[in-house]
Amino acid sequence: MDNGTLLAAVDLGSNSFRLEVGRYDSGHVARVDYIKEPVRLGAGLDEYKNLSLAAMERGWECLARFGERLQGFKKTQVRAVATQTLREARNRDDFMRKAQAVLGFAIDVISGHEEARLIYQGASHLLPQSDERRLVIDIGGRSTEIILGLGYEPLRLESYRLGSVSWTQRYFSRGQFTTPMLRTAVIAAKAVLDEALDTFPAAEWKLAYGSSGSAGAVCEILALNGFEPDVITRPGLDWLTERLLRAGNVSDLRLEGLRDDRRPVLCGGLSVLHTLFELFDLQVLHRSYGALRQGALFDLIDRESDQTDIRERTVRWLGARYAVDQAQAERVAALAVRLFAQVADEDPLNGRYSRKLDWAARLHEIGTHISHEQSYRHGAYILDHVDAPGFSLPELHRMSRLVLGQRGKLRKIEPELQEELFAKQLLCLRLAVLLCHARKDPDTAALRLGYKANRFKFSSVPGWSKRYPQSAWLLEEEALAWQKTHWALDLDLR
Repeated sequence: MDNGTLLAAVDLGSNSFRLEVGRYDSGHVARVDYIKEPVRLGAGLDEYKNLSLAAMERGWECLARFGERLQGFKKTQVRAVATQTLREARNRDDFMRKAQAVLGFAIDVISGHEEARLIYQGASHLLPQSDERRLVIDIGGRSTEIILGLGYEPLRLESYRLGSVSWTQRYFSRGQFTTPMLRTAVIAAKAVLDEALDTFPAAEWKLAYGSSGSAGAVCEILALNGFEPDVITRPGLDWLTERLLRAGNVSDLRLEGLRDDRRPVLCGGLSVLHTLFELFDLQVLHRSYGALRQGALFDLIDRESDQTDIRERTVRWLGARYAVDQAQAERVAALAVRLFAQVADEDPLNGRYSRKLDWAARLHEIGTHISHEQSYRHGAYILDHVDAPGFSLPELHRMSRLVLGQRGKLRKIEPELQEELFAKQLLCLRLAVLLCHARKDPDTAALRLGYKANRFKFSSVPGWSKRYPQSAWLLEEEALAWQKTHWALDLDLR
């Protein structure tokens, strides 16, 4: 990546949407611009897990403003990620269609583990380098991420479904804050977070850091009221809690540093902080200025190189974990990518889709680890449910659908076949799988794939079909399968 390149990260959080713009300089990112808007998307999630129209409109209006700021940015310069509220929302697709249109860039709904990885990526790059193991805690609107790491490497990470927005809604109705309410909220939070003690035992880390959200807001309030800056101590947390208890309602609390956008979720955030201090017996929680959005920026840098892209490492790890035949995986992937290059148009994005086809092809046999019978179904299930660092949920789902459709009837993926690019990816994968059926390198120099107006044409040089009758027969069967879709596969086998 060239020095001076502008990069941008958009964080669609449950409480606030954030836009961070930075300039790359020799492995570092210097802030150029930062915009934060209190969208309160999570507060618009009803009991049936549907987002209200009002909440969606707040989100769309904010993203339209972000989109104006990002005009002129290339797609490779922007990473937009959505977290717990959009992981939960049943009408997520209704929001996402317009959200991506007004922003002008794809938005990745990421898993809790991927959110934790990016949080640690951002935190670790903005903390002094150290050989000590660190615990990083991020209390978001509807989820709390905890990560144990060393240097830039997360060693263990988890995401828990509680946060400042959800706990405020559930336990502090209309902003009221009393001792019994706090006690109930802490007991409920401990029920969710108890297992964290086994996952992140105190003996395995030296310092604890609070990233973004509630931790940052509480640090600011305490610092402006005479406490040590950039830390939350037990006395400081108790002092703030006592002030809120005396007020009785967050709307009546008057404190230097308490911002209007933080006031509606302060009660829930404080209760989760109390829980973490008690569970981990914390005396001090240091502030981390790096968070999810900074992690997304550094992830953009990593993605510039196959050797550092976390997704590439994840594909290799999954292949090893599920005992994939690596030679066959690479054989099928190489052929699928070669065929895709023959039918892809000149859109620069096709390079990204070629990589994703390569990853899906290299993982097309992971389902055989469970059973050879209908292994493509097992493989699709694994990709839809595995924790795969670096990948967004939509990326994994697209790969899942490719693996599901690699052979057999096409009607099981009929909705996806409405998209031309997916149809091209899938046909290339299916052709590569059948041409590599003997688990050896096929003679592909004599073959050619073309595409025009919903019709694929697969042709060979004279004599090829006689030399490879089994492959020719499989291709005839494949052409029949595509006849049942609105795509056509014409064969010219000689």
